[in-house]
Amino acid sequence: MPEKPEVITVAKSLETNIIGKKILDCHIYWDNIIASPTSKEFQKEIKNQTIHKITTRGKFLVLELDQYSLLIHLRMEGKFLFRKKEDKIGKHEHVEFLLDNGESFRYHDVRKFGKMYLIPKEDTYRVKPLSELGYEYDNPNLTKEYLYQRIHSKRLPIKTVLLDQSIIAGIGNIYDNEILFMSKISPERSSCKITKNECQEIIDDTRIVLKKAIALGGTTIRSFTSSEGIHGLFQNELLVHGKKNCPNCGKPVKKIQIGGRGTYYCSSCQK
Repeated sequence: MPEKPEVITVAKSLETNIIGKKILDCHIYWDNIIASPTSKEFQKEIKNQTIHKITTRGKFLVLELDQYSLLIHLRMEGKFLFRKKEDKIGKHEHVEFLLDNGESFRYHDVRKFGKMYLIPKEDTYRVKPLSELGYEYDNPNLTKEYLYQRIHSKRLPIKTVLLDQSIIAGIGNIYDNEILFMSKISPERSSCKITKNECQEIIDDTRIVLKKAIALGGTTIRSFTSSEGIHGLFQNELLVHGKKNCPNCGKPVKKIQIGGRGTYYCSSCQK
């Protein structure tokens, strides 16, 4: 699933193609992609809206239009394609935006898990889903005191808690593994046993990992590409995720399941 660095990479790759373009029409071929409002309302309201800006919040793309914000969550395999409007709609192309430059801007999603929300602009950050998100990795309010307060009463493994988007927005499974490896914290440890100093270590390493991943265009794992086959390079920098041996001590990296997520860690280095 795309995490914060991949979503930022998608946003950057789309900027030059969609900023300043007007959406003349919209066709929806799989209604379940549209989370809010109804598909009919979505199609009606998005017509003649100009795309002014594209940003991110957590794992969401945020397209700023005239009166609305278009929020897009790519989930497992969502990506975008640019085609000529007369080109045949592909099997996995579920939403099509016809732009005023004659291009067809299409949402492609093999698993159909992605979601789109059309929210009045003034409500973008005041209503779900964005109102439920925690701080971004680079927000100065993300402090050890904040993180400790949010996790110290939880008995769930720290691996699971760091995936909670209401605490820190944008961390997914791959970067969670990397962050805990750098922090030398076992993913199995209960969150209530994480100290304030360890909270600071987690925050520091989160910033290091995500900043580097963003600079390298994210991580290309399995079928994820940002847009039209643009691949990230951070997979070449991974320390523990998907590895056989620990880069620090050389011992075998363990792979277990925590909360149904594949978890890589070194039992020797991560206590």
